[in-house]
Amino acid sequence: MLREVTAIQDKLIEWRRHFHQYPELSFQEKETSAYILSILEDLNEIHIETEMGGTGIIASIEGNGGPEIGIRADMDALPIQETTNLPFQSKYKGVMHACGHDAHTAMLLGVAHLLVKFKTEGTLRGNVTLIFQPAEEAAGKDGLTGAPHIIKSGKLADLKAIIALHVCPWRRLGELQLHSGISMASVDNFRITVEGKGGHGGYPHLTSDPIWISSFVLQGIYGLVSRKINPLNVGTVSIGEIQGGTSPNVIPDKVEITGTIRAYQEDVRTQLKHELYEITKMADAFGGEARLEIEMGEPALRNDEKVVESMISAAQQSKPPFHIVEEPYGMGGEDFSHYTKKFPGAMAFIGCRSEERQYDLHTGNFQIDERVLPLGVAFLLETLKQWWGND
Repeated sequence: MLREVTAIQDKLIEWRRHFHQYPELSFQEKETSAYILSILEDLNEIHIETEMGGTGIIASIEGNGGPEIGIRADMDALPIQETTNLPFQSKYKGVMHACGHDAHTAMLLGVAHLLVKFKTEGTLRGNVTLIFQPAEEAAGKDGLTGAPHIIKSGKLADLKAIIALHVCPWRRLGELQLHSGISMASVDNFRITVEGKGGHGGYPHLTSDPIWISSFVLQGIYGLVSRKINPLNVGTVSIGEIQGGTSPNVIPDKVEITGTIRAYQEDVRTQLKHELYEITKMADAFGGEARLEIEMGEPALRNDEKVVESMISAAQQSKPPFHIVEEPYGMGGEDFSHYTKKFPGAMAFIGCRSEERQYDLHTGNFQIDERVLPLGVAFLLETLKQWWGND
């Protein structure tokens, strides 16, 4: 399989670098979508549907009657200023592919090319649906990311399984991280507004200082996981932003605290929200008032055991075989979890670490070793082969 993929390696790099130079934020991927469409339209034997979930594309290739499998790649970038100084770095100020979605999209285009080749040769056993998805990173005004919109389109109704691949900077080239069951966290964001009565900094006794009140709320939040959640369960609450006040000698009327809630189990997710609500009540004891708002995000990612078995077989059959690391992926979130709630599916993490050093996801200096591109395409194609072989 790697031989066929190596033949299109230059194209994979060309596509990835184009996406990297012209990144677009969630639900704004118009030029990205147009570029993908221009490549897909040059292929035969492929059915293309556009404007899926906004800017998304679904491309279908019919094989010889085997079960239909979906492969998803995300297209959007992040609001991050790139600092790599690469010759193909982002041309847009403050926008960057800092999570590898450029690589994911290029890989899926590579898969499309070779699936069409196999269909022409009569060796494509099953049907494949390629999903170029918008907005994995951020939700729209309706609170939904791209995956729920793609699912709502109804175009995936015949899927028997769905797979995805994510580049992984903490794993070296040739390594593959896999895990059955819950593998990434649910993600919900929260905002606590602490209100009091502001006033002159020289007369604090005449105020109900929301900054002082917030200090007790913060202690409650930071002690929540260690004292309220079973240590054997997985969950965390982190604060990312605190806003309050405009002047050193003025006590403000309110303070806003925003953060994120993450969990593996749904009951822990529910408990964390309840405990946050209880913490806000302590503001009353100090003469203030607190209001909690929670924005529901994606559920925890649950990888299907049988799909993971096919991925493990694919990794072992690859030439050279991948070194497999079987462990959860951490407390990050992935809206691919919406697909795995509806269909048997799994996401794998493929090592892309540069030989020089590790460049972390969601940072301005994130980079990949581009040799991961053909490895990823070959792995996805081999996974299809293994899944059909087990059907």
